[in-house]
Amino acid sequence: MFSAIQIAEIVSTIFYTGMGMLLMWIVWKVIVAMSPFPIVKEIEEDQNIALAILIGLLFVSIAIIIAAVIVS
Repeated sequence: MFSAIQIAEIVSTIFYTGMGMLLMWIVWKVIVAMSPFPIVKEIEEDQNIALAILIGLLFVSIAIIIAAVIVS
């Protein structure tokens, strides 16, 4: 059976996962708003691999920061 501690851990995991995803979405919207060119068009149509790698690494670094904040 599930104890109260396990249920609390499951709920907190779901909550923090949702919060992390929301923060990543907000960061994406800020990046798109601040860029002087359409990022999605550059990556999809123009096949800009360097930009895709840069955005990917940016999201990894933001995910690490969010995880560190949630853990502390």
